[in-house]
Amino acid sequence: MRRLGSPAVAAAVGLALALEALPWVLRWLRAGRRRPRREVLFFPSQVTCTEALLRAPGAPAGPPAGCQCSLPHGESSLSRLLRALLAARASLELCLFAFSSPQLGRAVQLLHQRGVRVRAVTDCDYMALNGSQIGLLRKAGIQVRHDQDLGYMHHKFAIVDKKVLITGSLNWTTQAIQNNRENVLIMEDEEYVRLFLEEFERIWEEFNPTKYTFFPQKKRKKLPCYRTFGASSQNQTQPTKSGSAGCCLVQTLHSE
Repeated sequence: MRRLGSPAVAAAVGLALALEALPWVLRWLRAGRRRPRREVLFFPSQVTCTEALLRAPGAPAGPPAGCQCSLPHGESSLSRLLRALLAARASLELCLFAFSSPQLGRAVQLLHQRGVRVRAVTDCDYMALNGSQIGLLRKAGIQVRHDQDLGYMHHKFAIVDKKVLITGSLNWTTQAIQNNRENVLIMEDEEYVRLFLEEFERIWEEFNPTKYTFFPQKKRKKLPCYRTFGASSQNQTQPTKSGSAGCCLVQTLHSE
């Protein structure tokens, strides 16, 4: 009886372990077959209500209470971009030339409130314009760094959880979202994400506030060239890059 019982017990234990591991194996197989995300968004985007996406933590599920706006509540290029951003759970790196979209600004602040580590790199001259979201991000406690040289910080990309790359021609402004012919590519690609993340980290270190020059020996003359920029409720102007440390000097005091 003892000899017959031992194999039977071993078989029963093996079967129990196999059944316990089966769900994990199935999940692993499904994950291995999942196709990497590839999505292309084109702008201008249809104007839709995004309140359901941008509710604060702890807000009840379902349509936002009291939303009486007449805007459509369907999907749009902007809402799909917001969903891609709001999928972040651990980190979000932003490298943006111009950032004045209130909806995208709210999404970034919402991620910060959820505990996502957000870092932003932007252009010194553009962050000082009326309507820029950069000041609001800093006020919320989000780390922001900017350039201090003659060239524009002209990148337009974001990295979600170090896994998803969001890039394209789109400036994160109301003008670009609602009026311009633009494109955004959202993709899961380990190699591309690695390259963009390396570029972000390189710029992040280059724009370290401890490396700023507040009183350069040679003063550069600021060129008096301005043209209309943006179509938001606030009037915005686009400055010609001057190399002056004027806006950088004021903003650097609160750069972290």
